[in-house]
Amino acid sequence: MDKYLLQYKGSKQVMVLIGLLTVVQSIAIVIQAIFLAKAITQLFQGADWSEALRSFVIFVVANSLRHVIQWAKERISYRFADLTAKDYEQQLLKKIFDLGPQVVGKYGSGHLVTLGLEGVPKFRKYLELLIPRTLAMAIVPFVIVVYVFALDIMSAVTLIIVLPILIIFLILIGLVSKKKIDEQMDTYRLLSRHFVDSLRGIVTLKYLGRSQAHEQSIAIVSNKYRVATNRSLRYAFLSSFSLDFFASLSVAVVAVELGLRLINGQILLEPSLAILILAPEFFSPVRELGNDFHATADGKDASLQIHSILEEETTVQPVIVSPIAAWNDESKMELRNVEVKIDEQTIFEGLDLELHGFTKVGVIGHSGAGKSTLIDVLSGFTLPTDGSCVLDGQELLHLATAGWQKQIAYIPQHPTIFPDTVMGNIRFYEPDATLQEVQEAAERVGLDQLIATFPAGYEERIGAGGRVLSGGEEQRIALARSLLQRRQILLFDEPTAHLDIETEHELKQMMLPLLEDKLVVFATHRIHWMQEMDTIVVLENGKVVETGSHEQLLQQDGAYCRLLEARGRGHAV
Repeated sequence: MDKYLLQYKGSKQVMVLIGLLTVVQSIAIVIQAIFLAKAITQLFQGADWSEALRSFVIFVVANSLRHVIQWAKERISYRFADLTAKDYEQQLLKKIFDLGPQVVGKYGSGHLVTLGLEGVPKFRKYLELLIPRTLAMAIVPFVIVVYVFALDIMSAVTLIIVLPILIIFLILIGLVSKKKIDEQMDTYRLLSRHFVDSLRGIVTLKYLGRSQAHEQSIAIVSNKYRVATNRSLRYAFLSSFSLDFFASLSVAVVAVELGLRLINGQILLEPSLAILILAPEFFSPVRELGNDFHATADGKDASLQIHSILEEETTVQPVIVSPIAAWNDESKMELRNVEVKIDEQTIFEGLDLELHGFTKVGVIGHSGAGKSTLIDVLSGFTLPTDGSCVLDGQELLHLATAGWQKQIAYIPQHPTIFPDTVMGNIRFYEPDATLQEVQEAAERVGLDQLIATFPAGYEERIGAGGRVLSGGEEQRIALARSLLQRRQILLFDEPTAHLDIETEHELKQMMLPLLEDKLVVFATHRIHWMQEMDTIVVLENGKVVETGSHEQLLQQDGAYCRLLEARGRGHAV
């Protein structure tokens, strides 16, 4: 039984309703067996046709009622599973957005995509089969054995003894199959992550001339998945055969016991026929549950993964004494003694930083110094484990608050290009923006000439399956999005790290005018950007070791100068 079952909305009502229907269905199964045995006995003993026909009619009615109830149970369980799966799909998406980039880094983008596209439907199928199969296994054998016990104690004892033996065999088979299914799921996750990462990096691989060599890597991973899938299918087929074999063997044991007693005159024909007809029905729910275990194993695994993400600690909203005002030239924000630990690794310890008004702040340091983490803290994606953030005199535990995040635009190193039109991508965050506003934003970032070459113009599809854009063009799309948002705070995390020098220079000349009259925090390892910044923050080992303008830091001859020397005084990028 799923430990989360009772937490699903409406699950208790569905269980009660399906349970009642299963009881009625079980009684119908017993009635059909009684009157089928009676009809056969009447014909065998040469009774009047009318009596046998009456028994057959009752059998047909009971059999029809049984199948109508089964249809009703399937409809009820399907509706419950569908509504629950849709609800958890929305919860999953909301949780991923609430947790931000950290959850993507933790679980992998490929895994999350696979979980959303394929895991949720498997979860729905799992819920659809779970309740009716589990309740049928608990109720149907009980009702049948109660009737058989009243009819013939010896046969009832035989059924009670054989059933646990069948269940033990099913458990042993299930344990072996589960191990193989888990191996297959691990390979499946590897393939999904590898495939998504390959798609995202195909342009870079082509640029580096490694796309052909990458084919072999994809082939190796695909072959691993094929082998694991075939191995799982082999165990699934063998276990299905074993289920049918042991169920048939259990029925045969009952049949042999009845046959011997019938020959010895210890039981009459009619009750022995009724018990023999009921024997397959007695073991059927167990066999069906065993068969559905393989059909729903992936769904249960998806359920556990969905719940593991939903149980991730949610950001606690800080107490807001007064509404956070729009950022202006007089605004001030401080990070005081901030500490950040991620997976027991200390990124920041005792970090202090001040941001004022509309200034351009460059953040620089060696790889691993904490540049990206600082951007994540400022955007509210990463929560400090200690310290505080002071915004216009109001002290907050962190910046993951709607009043602050609605004022920022975040431009990462690899912006997401959605499988949509150019217009849909640019106005992704502002879906009500007009065509004229989109065109103005595209013109300001230098996209208008590129779009003019597209056959469909702004309706040209880009992203997965559409036109492929270069790294510089993707950054222009991201900048156009931020322009439409009209945010006063821009956070850049290595936006040009993956671009060649010519593309970066062209993008830089276009970007600089867009950074005026805004608070800009620009994290990069490219030294030449620092000359355009009003203030430079130098990070070293998770601490701010220097701040000042380019000229001031040159005079100090400290950490900034050492970075210049290490990188050829800014000439090497």
